[in-house]
Amino acid sequence: MKHNISIKKAEKTKAENLDFNNIPLGRTFTDHMFICDYENGQWNNPRVEPLELIPTHPAAMALHYGQAIFEGMKATLDTEGTPMLFRPEKNAARINFSADRMGMPNFPEDLFVEGLKQLVSVEKSWIPPQEGSALYLRPFMYADEPFIGMRAATSFKFIIICSPAGPFFSKRIKLWAENKYIRAASGGTGEAKAAGNYAAAIRPTEYAKAKGYDQVLWLDAVEHNYIQEVGTMNIFFKVDEKFITPKRDGSILDGITRMSVMDILRDKGFEVKERAITIQEIRDASINGSLEEAFGTGTAVGIAYIQEIAMGNKTIHVSDESPVGLMVNQTLNKIKTGKIEDKFNWMVKVEKELV
Repeated sequence: MKHNISIKKAEKTKAENLDFNNIPLGRTFTDHMFICDYENGQWNNPRVEPLELIPTHPAAMALHYGQAIFEGMKATLDTEGTPMLFRPEKNAARINFSADRMGMPNFPEDLFVEGLKQLVSVEKSWIPPQEGSALYLRPFMYADEPFIGMRAATSFKFIIICSPAGPFFSKRIKLWAENKYIRAASGGTGEAKAAGNYAAAIRPTEYAKAKGYDQVLWLDAVEHNYIQEVGTMNIFFKVDEKFITPKRDGSILDGITRMSVMDILRDKGFEVKERAITIQEIRDASINGSLEEAFGTGTAVGIAYIQEIAMGNKTIHVSDESPVGLMVNQTLNKIKTGKIEDKFNWMVKVEKELV
């Protein structure tokens, strides 16, 4: 189905002033954005227009009751200079999963993908050419109805903005296993990309960073024993030549990079199991020498190699090298840039814009 997406271009691009070798993380934004409005039970007026401030009523319900969700994606260039999207249909499905959980309307998945294509086509000059860098895409939806009262909103905005990004972590990382604060509990919103999940994680993450750690390793809400995920990523452990990753139980995000990494590992002959994993199990594996490596996976971070995990006053040494993690990272980057065959049919080419 084709949608009538109007395009209004900025008079001048700021991309010509950008140093692609020195991109401030999350602080540089492109010239345009995609917007669509939800009113009277339907989505209307999809458009690409110059990036600007959006008027918001002080009573906008997202500000008071938290109806706000988002996605994270990246656009890259292939060897011929064509913009490419990585599994956008999965993000389209996941934002609607989040919308369902948060009492928000579904966004048409074909319009989600088409809007991305049109915006990325317009912003092609903003895509960094360096391997490991990309144009980060942030689709999000929030309730903009002005109303003070506890109910689902009736008007929403869906927006996509873009920000060029370099590699997220340039070094091996250290994690703090949090045993007081929690990220999610059974029956909560942990499996949705809801803004409130990340708000609740900010202060514990600041505490972890003040102790010298890069991210929080979240544990379950009841026993503080079962591993869930890391602050900005899912997690994999290699133990006795096999990979294990926490199973989806409603408390962890269904990561698109996570599912892709499992496909790559299995394609390379590794056994991968999704199951409950305790922090003590990982400590024991470190002590007996069966813990071989660990890495985090996520759209923003790509593959983040883990060196150690703090567990109270004890330190779990993971590894000083991550050969399989490095292989997975290189494989993902080469698929995204068209340097090797896309045997999984993940990549979606961005054709020329409508106008």
